[in-house]
Amino acid sequence: MLAKIKSLGFRGIEGYSITVEVDISRGIPAYDVVGLPDITVKESKERVRAAIKNSGFEYPMQRITINLAPADTRKEGSIYDVPIAIGILAASGQITPPSSENTAIIGELSLNGDICAVKGVMPMIAAAIEEKYDMIFVPEGNAAEAVSLEGIKIAAVHSLYQLSKILSDKEEPKIVETTGIDFSQSMDEAYDFEMIKGQLMAKRALEIAAAGGHNILMIGPPGSGKTLLARSLPGILPDLTFEEALTVTKIHSICGLIKDGEGMVRIRPFRSPHHTASTVSLTGGGQHLHPGEISLAHNGVLFLDELPEFDRTVLEALRQPLEDSFITIARASGSVRYPADFMLVASMNPCPCGHFGSSIEECRCTSHQIQGYLNKISGPLLDRIDLQVEVDAVPYEDLTNTQKSEPSADIRRRVNTARSLQVIRYKNVGIHCNSQLNTRLTNQYCKLDAEGQKLMKSVYNSLGLSARAHNRILKVARTIADLEGSESINTEHLSEAVQFRTLDRKYWRK
Repeated sequence: MLAKIKSLGFRGIEGYSITVEVDISRGIPAYDVVGLPDITVKESKERVRAAIKNSGFEYPMQRITINLAPADTRKEGSIYDVPIAIGILAASGQITPPSSENTAIIGELSLNGDICAVKGVMPMIAAAIEEKYDMIFVPEGNAAEAVSLEGIKIAAVHSLYQLSKILSDKEEPKIVETTGIDFSQSMDEAYDFEMIKGQLMAKRALEIAAAGGHNILMIGPPGSGKTLLARSLPGILPDLTFEEALTVTKIHSICGLIKDGEGMVRIRPFRSPHHTASTVSLTGGGQHLHPGEISLAHNGVLFLDELPEFDRTVLEALRQPLEDSFITIARASGSVRYPADFMLVASMNPCPCGHFGSSIEECRCTSHQIQGYLNKISGPLLDRIDLQVEVDAVPYEDLTNTQKSEPSADIRRRVNTARSLQVIRYKNVGIHCNSQLNTRLTNQYCKLDAEGQKLMKSVYNSLGLSARAHNRILKVARTIADLEGSESINTEHLSEAVQFRTLDRKYWRK
């Protein structure tokens, strides 16, 4: 007898429909899975057999052939355990298969018949909505991921026995109710800008970076507050939109980073890999082509502390994603494209000892050591960093000042206002912030008046800027104008943008 059960799979962050076909025939007992299954899918034999027996059903001692269609797409993971088990029970006449062809089932089985949470539920549910499914059965542990998606009924199940009763109309399915999502961020009191003493220039640079989604590099001696400033950045980032949150949740879902009971990601990611991170861990890859840190930081922040301590090849791998906002991972088994639109926030010392140029402590490094340390950061990578700010040691007067600085909540309100202007401005061009402007859009939305053109020409020639650096200055100036609520870019906005673009000339071009 033959049974067909609808299921779903995913590759990258995109889901797709799968049909699980189960045929039971006479012959020597066997269990064969075809349709490009990986080792995890093949191992379903023992999980399914034990789960069926421990759920009170009879495991058929016949020839069982399972086809996962389409057969030319590789199937990975344990998400097909439940549809395979339901297919076997339906093909052997022990239960009734789903009455509708538009009902999908996903889930992993434990040996006692419980249905366990799986990775990648969010992209699969999104695919089910696109393909007009009526209902999808998901593990209870994944139900929270679907609370914000509309257009499909989500039924949460906890065991194979419960699911069999639902399919036999002996029990009503537990439908997950969709609810609205509040994307307003909760503040971390340990990382609030009002607790940071001094560093007005660095705070201003971070505000601009947050408002426009710009990359930023902080250079300064040890203990000047670079890491604290970076850790405080999430508190002033703009709220996630629903579309941004959906993409972030898909990425985190396929990596298994959505905890039981948690739903859609509500705050912008902040990823801070150690400087010993490999190229694969940062860009993605591996046997199953998983996303790396740059994709996990999509629509959020990737913080690289002690930038020169990272391997040079790791840093150079960032150049293409920083420019294109996505990364394509290609291996012999295939290729996957992941989004990687992140803010790069980096910090570093000016030299190995950290005191080059300091007026407080004398530098102990030789000129050769300093140059070798700085040369770990290539010119093309520096060109892709919009803002460069020097973070000097905090003076004693600022350190002992009892007056609190401006809180993160106030800065964030300005950032949200500026980002709202950008969302409205770019609603018809497919982007949402100034850092995403390409050359054509930069020419269209970052026009300068005659005085601004004169200033930009002088800066371009005197600093020896590249075309990329020129455009990035214009984009930063556009963000500064948005923070001021100005429709046009004037010379004050341009001058401030230029002053955040001079450190590479100070340290790298002698």
